[in-house]
Amino acid sequence: MAKLTFVGGIHPYDGKDLSKDRPIRNYVPKGEMVYPLSQHIGAPAQAIVAKGDRVLVGQKIAEAGGFVSAPVYASASGTVKGIEPRRVASGDLVMSILVDNDELFEEVKIPQPKAVDEMTGEEILAAIREAGIVGMGGAGFPTHVKLAPKEPDKIDYVIANCAECEPYLTSDYRRMLEESERLVDGMRVILRLFPNARGVFAVEDNKPDCIALLRKLTAGESRISVKALVTKYPQGGERSLIYAVTGRKINSKMLPADVGCVVNNVDTMVAVGRAVLEGRPLLERIVTLTGDAMQEPCNYRVRIGTDYQELLEAAGGFRGTPEKVICGGPMMGNALFDLHIPVTKTSTALLAFSKDAVAAMEPGPCIKCGRCLEVCPGRIQPCVVATCAEHFDEEAFERNGGMECCECGCCSYICPAGRHLTQSIKSMRKILLAKKRKK
Repeated sequence: MAKLTFVGGIHPYDGKDLSKDRPIRNYVPKGEMVYPLSQHIGAPAQAIVAKGDRVLVGQKIAEAGGFVSAPVYASASGTVKGIEPRRVASGDLVMSILVDNDELFEEVKIPQPKAVDEMTGEEILAAIREAGIVGMGGAGFPTHVKLAPKEPDKIDYVIANCAECEPYLTSDYRRMLEESERLVDGMRVILRLFPNARGVFAVEDNKPDCIALLRKLTAGESRISVKALVTKYPQGGERSLIYAVTGRKINSKMLPADVGCVVNNVDTMVAVGRAVLEGRPLLERIVTLTGDAMQEPCNYRVRIGTDYQELLEAAGGFRGTPEKVICGGPMMGNALFDLHIPVTKTSTALLAFSKDAVAAMEPGPCIKCGRCLEVCPGRIQPCVVATCAEHFDEEAFERNGGMECCECGCCSYICPAGRHLTQSIKSMRKILLAKKRKK
């Protein structure tokens, strides 16, 4: 069977050999827990605890602030120290609930949910919403909203994004190997919401063991299949993935549901399964710690709210002094200037590099080589669009398709002149999106 792919993309060194063979470890936090009230796209959650309150593991501490929002739960027991702004990976200050971790990890009693076969679609969505689940691959869109399109009968593909195309990241890979049954359970739960849909586990072909395992587990499933994708970045981008699996195209003004698709990543699907089948809220995620400056690359199961500095020390710290530390992948992650930030629902990795290749590169003028056009999955002209952004020409930026950029970084990676193409385009997109929200 032919392997599926899309037009454009790049093949950077993937760095996955550093941590892919390291099984998931459980980390038990010891220090202060920080729970940002905005860990998702949409309205921030609203705190429902106050300074001095004692909280338990699994207790709701913040309620959803609207339909496009998600509640937050305590992942450690202790006393609320306060509610104040704290720095997050993006560099922003976000109102956060601070909990003095008592290291007892006393839990609230979670009631046994109804059998999934006895639940209606509305009850399944309510369980997902109540669990505080958001897209855990990076964007953080509340999952209950994504799973409630206007016309659910028109959804004919539920795609599990198992590509994990970002270099160095191996958390999804380890989850697929070690908790594949939970992943399949999550797919089965979501398929109950869409009676006309087929489920597809879309896995890059650099993970043949995952492909074989998932095919074995779904061998008797008439509605579920496993598809091998060509290993290429950004194969896991939502638009690229939908095109590779279905041949359907979407743009910046469309949602996957507009072409009959729903896409969720590995961690999100596992969380959905646990929420509906076990009644368990979102309390943890898998995080990869890796890079050539990391003492011991590894994959940790981490409670949300854990301090990155504490997690790093548990992993053995740095090997020497890194020139760059990134939260997330090297292509789309955020460079950090402080490690005292919390693990959130959308955290995927902590990368440490001994050399900062980007900072050492001196940008030059465009040489009109066209390489950025060849690799762009959005099929725009990044060299032209970035120039519009640099000149603050908003009309020309939109006319040349600037809003179709998915900010994957392929153009910056391939540019022989070292232009900061993605950064310029991303900045202008942020400005225009903010203006549109105000209108």
